[in-house]
Amino acid sequence: MANHKSAEKRVKQAAEKRVVNRYYARTMRHAVKKIRNTTSREEAAAMLPKITSLIDRLTKKNIIHKNKAANLKSSITKHINSLA
Repeated sequence: MANHKSAEKRVKQAAEKRVVNRYYARTMRHAVKKIRNTTSREEAAAMLPKITSLIDRLTKKNIIHKNKAANLKSSITKHINSLA
C-alpha cells in the first residue's frame, strides 16, 4: 500500500481515471462495431465523421495508441468503400 499521502492520492486518481478511460474506449468500440454492421453506404458515410472525430479525441488523450487509431480509421473507411 502507499506510504505517503500524495501516493495515496495518486492511487485514487488513477482509479478514477481508469473508469473514465474504460468508458470512452468502450464507447469507441461500440461505435466501430455499429458502423461495421451497417449495410447501407449512405448511413455509414454519415456516421464516419463522428466516429473519426471520437477516435482522434481518444488518441489525443492517450487512451488509445495513434497507430491503433490509424488502423481503425483505415479499416472503417475501407469497409465503407466496399459497400455497394
